Amino acid sequence: MAKDKLADISTHAPKKEDKAEIKAHTKHILRELDELQNLLYAGKKYSLLVVLQGMDASGKDGTIRNVFGQLNPQGVTVQAFKAPTEEEAAHDFLWRIHKHTPAKGMFQVFNRSHYEDVLIQRVHSWIDDKVAFQRMKAINQFEQLLTKHNDTIILKFYLHISPEEQAKRLAERTENPMKMWKYNASDLAEAKLWDKYQAAYDDVIEHCNDIPWHIVPADNNWYKEYYIAKTVRDALKELDMHYPRLKTSDGKVSQ
Repeated sequence: MAKDKLADISTHAPKKEDKAEIKAHTKHILRELDELQNLLYAGKKYSLLVVLQGMDASGKDGTIRNVFGQLNPQGVTVQAFKAPTEEEAAHDFLWRIHKHTPAKGMFQVFNRSHYEDVLIQRVHSWIDDKVAFQRMKAINQFEQLLTKHNDTIILKFYLHISPEEQAKRLAERTENPMKMWKYNASDLAEAKLWDKYQAAYDDVIEHCNDIPWHIVPADNNWYKEYYIAKTVRDALKELDMHYPRLKTSDGKVSQ
């Protein structure tokens, strides 16, 4: 069976969903997520890595602020990946990523990630297709390393917006004083490469799917935040975590 391409997947919230109800439900989920984060932090048995990918203006920053920004900052770290430094470029492409993976008990959020090295570099022909697919294989192995040898739960989200919504949001950065700080002239140039990026993302989603991607309809921020919060909440609930107990003098765990 042929896999769906991004162009065939809706960027809008399902029509059956009510905005007010979803926003109220999101608040409830975030309260649950706060408790689950405390359990994760206290137990130090698992860690969580959240990967946020998407086109410019797809809502990565808003997701971090409105979902993960509601949690205890002692247990959440955020790392944004931009162009590699001279030192980073002198190492393999995963070197700068690995040192930011989460310690047990921690939430780590990647604002962009190791996937940039098979996206922007491929779109701009800084690497060829052969190298890109070699890197995808290395990424699969890297993610398996984290899950099998550090009990890291990895959740990968592609924030799926339409080109029309992207154009609207980029225009707001030139008009809204509260958003002008986000303006970057290169974003408009990158937007013109939309089709190339979509093709690159299609390959990433197909070939780096040992740990599956979540394609998040992101034209509606209220639904995007609900979807991500719910997915994280559900994944952590499956771990059946409990607070550690004190041990008695004879070495038994207190009840």
